[in-house]
Amino acid sequence: MTDLKSDPSLAAPALSEQPVPHGWGEDVHALLTAAGLIVLGLMLLKAAGLVTGGLAGLALFLFYLTGYPFGLLFPLINLPFVIFAFVAMGREFALKTIAMSAMIPLLSLAAPHVLRIDYVHPAVAAVLGGTLVGYGLLAAARHHASVGGVGIVALWLQRRNLAKAGYVQLGFDIAVLAVSMLRLDGAALFWSAISMVAMSGMLILWHKPGRYIGY
Repeated sequence: MTDLKSDPSLAAPALSEQPVPHGWGEDVHALLTAAGLIVLGLMLLKAAGLVTGGLAGLALFLFYLTGYPFGLLFPLINLPFVIFAFVAMGREFALKTIAMSAMIPLLSLAAPHVLRIDYVHPAVAAVLGGTLVGYGLLAAARHHASVGGVGIVALWLQRRNLAKAGYVQLGFDIAVLAVSMLRLDGAALFWSAISMVAMSGMLILWHKPGRYIGY
């Protein structure tokens, strides 16, 4: 029997250690997918009356509080962070973030016309909804983009090795949860906290230097 160790020609080819740049088509596909996952996750959370972290969670809470459409609230409170993206993160990142910030409200306004979720158990909404939003944030970050809000600041701090993006996001999420006490009952607050852990966990676990070879 041939020894794989003694015959280099039979060994698996080594992966290149050099980063592989994303093409524009890959970026478009990734950002569309990210926006779709985030909106689907938010629909699950909304159906259960929960909030999640980040600016999307804050906009969802303001929707419960004021009745104004999520698709209107999200871009309004996101505007200062988008301006910060141009200054701190560069033109490419800012333009992709603007695209994400536009797609999410548009998809959230269109979604009820093609998909209706009448009931979902809070536990399912918290875990699955939070994870879907987290996957969307991760996909955007991997393609040099953000949905805006505190995610921009979190990625900026991580790039400068000042703090992990997931932990910064989690800190903001705790603040959103504290504000949500004005509107949500104890059970909804508990499941909202679970959704925030599920969402931030995606960034904490998977958005690490050296874990992904593309850029």
